[in-house]
Amino acid sequence: MAKRKNLWTKQQLRQHVQVVSGELPPSIVFYNATYLNNGIKKWVTSNIWVYEDRIVYVGDDLPEDHHSTEWIDCKGKCLVPGYIEPHAHPFQLYNPLTFARYASNRGTTTLMNDNMLFLLGLPHEKALTLIGDLDQFPVSMFWWARYDAQTKLLDEDAITNKHMKEWLSHPLVIQGGELTAWPDVLSGDDEILEWMQETRRLGKPVEGHLPGASLSTLTKMGLLGVSCDHEAMTGEEALRRLEMGMVTSLRYSSIRPDLPVILESLLEKGVTSFDRILMNTDGSTPSFLEQGLTDKLISIALEAGVPTEDAYSMVSYNVANHYGIADTHGMIAPGRLAHINILESSDKPLPLSVLARGQWLKRDGEEIEQDWSFDWADHGLTAVQEKWELKPNDLTFSGPAGIEMINAVITKPYNLSIETSGDELPAGSDESFIMLLNREGEWRVNTIIKGFATNVQGFASSFSNTGDFIIIGKKKSDMIAAFNRVRQIGGGIALVEDEEVIAEIQLPLMGKMSTLPLEDVMKAEKRIITELEERGYSFGDPIYSLLFFSSTHLPFIRLTQQGIYDVKRKMVLFPSIMR
Repeated sequence: MAKRKNLWTKQQLRQHVQVVSGELPPSIVFYNATYLNNGIKKWVTSNIWVYEDRIVYVGDDLPEDHHSTEWIDCKGKCLVPGYIEPHAHPFQLYNPLTFARYASNRGTTTLMNDNMLFLLGLPHEKALTLIGDLDQFPVSMFWWARYDAQTKLLDEDAITNKHMKEWLSHPLVIQGGELTAWPDVLSGDDEILEWMQETRRLGKPVEGHLPGASLSTLTKMGLLGVSCDHEAMTGEEALRRLEMGMVTSLRYSSIRPDLPVILESLLEKGVTSFDRILMNTDGSTPSFLEQGLTDKLISIALEAGVPTEDAYSMVSYNVANHYGIADTHGMIAPGRLAHINILESSDKPLPLSVLARGQWLKRDGEEIEQDWSFDWADHGLTAVQEKWELKPNDLTFSGPAGIEMINAVITKPYNLSIETSGDELPAGSDESFIMLLNREGEWRVNTIIKGFATNVQGFASSFSNTGDFIIIGKKKSDMIAAFNRVRQIGGGIALVEDEEVIAEIQLPLMGKMSTLPLEDVMKAEKRIITELEERGYSFGDPIYSLLFFSSTHLPFIRLTQQGIYDVKRKMVLFPSIMR
């Protein structure tokens, strides 16, 4: 099995035993507690003792009264394990800690996070130090080990064999993947296959990214080591994964809110066992999370008719069991971390109170103040500080082909039929200039995008898959002004019209993440979306559009560091131009 970090010292373990023996008082006692016992998948009434950050006893006994023990009468309430988000992308304008704070207030006390931003954006040692230092907070944070960059980089050796194996062996890294480069593996990429084998050797699962995969493809990927997939978009696709032995993680996200339909379909197909089903929010953008996180997933499952015990297990015990951490997470049982949600009733998954590692994060509906401060700069997460200038002669757009948006994230080739040599494009048309501009100012990729909007004059973002700048607009002077504003605020997203800032989101952490509470980021994001929609953006999620313009795991044409890239033919159509 994988090397696991010891959560408790020998001295602490002895103290836990002493609490049960009556030699030390527990920190908290929940009495008259009706809780979900995942060992037998039933609701049981018992007394639960917590000592510091650990559940030490569950049963009929009560300890002696002691002035240091907090006694909580749970009569009429329901207790469930803290929820687990198995598929978080904690850099969707928010950062890992602002996301953790918001999520935990709604009962999600464990996160399994994408490492992509730190893998590509930080020196290797700093990235590994960072995830270790983030483990000091009440919310448990585990991480993935990505095998591929999900785009075409100029430095194709950015992910080395040595670094990958160090990521995989880290005690806080919980899985390999998500594997977006599975076509490369099937085509003979033995380096990624070796990393997949190393993942399994360490006792950690490999998560796939297999949208629309046939039975043959799923079978092949299962043979190569993939044990879970979150890309089912229908009940039939989810059932296919279950039937062939995969764990299936069902998604409810800002770009794929499929969960209600999938669950209804699975129930119609006669599925009665949910033990190998998880649920996730798959990196939803901020405003989508106003309705909730895993608490919302539970509500959807309950409304669909999933048995109550299964609905909660799909975001707690099932997740912990799949990832091999059920000895510390996902259950209310002796030896587990004290991640506990107190509910008004079993049909209301938004908790009244939340305990994480034995600390109250929420009591009787009110958030408890916690110190979520962190020295991001000390870990290499600084503001955008580039000083070079974007000049008018950088904004030259020529060539026969551009890209056309089919939806928020899918783009296809587009044959140009408009004049692109002027300083502006006609208002009301759905063509705009678009640039992918190197963060250090060394190269650029310029073309025309069709379908993004009709009247966006200048729009710039340091939020992108690679950390490079994306600049879009109909008016070149406003595009330059938007770019300058993004640099002025240290990174972010800016919408400019007649050289005046209309709306912006400040992202001072690597140009991708805000330091503000998630609720404030929601307001800024909604303002940007509203202003873009008023100017003709029609796809609903411009944040994911920005993130995925460079993502080569999606069809058909992408803007990458190497140039305009044809995903299907795996070739650069027009290379990036050095400045």
